Amino acid sequence: PLADFIKLSGLLLTASAAWYLGYFFAYLIPNETITTSIVNLQDFGKKPVLRAPVPKRQKCDHWSPCSPGNYAYRILSGGGKAKLAKICFEDEIAIPLYCDNLQRLLGACEFVLWVFLVDLIISCVIDSTDHSGEMVTFIKNAPEGSLLFMVTHDDGSTRLKDDAKKLVEELGSKEIQNMKFRSSWAFIAAKGFKLPEDIQKEKINHSDAKKNRYSGWPAEIQIEGCIPRNLI
Repeated sequence: PLADFIKLSGLLLTASAAWYLGYFFAYLIPNETITTSIVNLQDFGKKPVLRAPVPKRQKCDHWSPCSPGNYAYRILSGGGKAKLAKICFEDEIAIPLYCDNLQRLLGACEFVLWVFLVDLIISCVIDSTDHSGEMVTFIKNAPEGSLLFMVTHDDGSTRLKDDAKKLVEELGSKEIQNMKFRSSWAFIAAKGFKLPEDIQKEKINHSDAKKNRYSGWPAEIQIEGCIPRNLI
């Protein structure tokens, strides 16, 4: 019928016109633009991958930096036979280097005492076996203006004599007399100046068979913070 013929002719005419216009625009548009458009269409709908920037490492592995004019510190008691006590001050690390494997097996490596004076580390001592007297002498000889950091590794109570405990108590410790076998203990003291009231100066965790993290040892404890430089 004539109507069907007209419809078919119109369809063919429309298809021819579409093909011609497509060919015409393809001739006018550069290939690079077409390729870019196809790639953009393929990427459309993909979720962008957001990556958080890697946080900058702070001194002594603090989460946030100390403000200018402050010293950064972190002290960590020992935990079990494998995890040694550590003291960090302004990214200087002190660990009981001469507490060897034999000493640890014998339970002789017990006490770490670190003294810091202005920009100079004075010494790091290990109170093993019966060196309580040496520890007393060391503390007494620390000059005015010293920061003292003390932590336990194994047992800091059994061989620590009364005069040593009394001396540490005079430095401000409230827990040295309460220390029990293998208590985890950390303490910050000062000679010749006063530490800020708002910083944590002491922490203790007693051994408890029901709560110990390690076999015979409680979990290690730590104290960290910032100390104003103008105090020293």
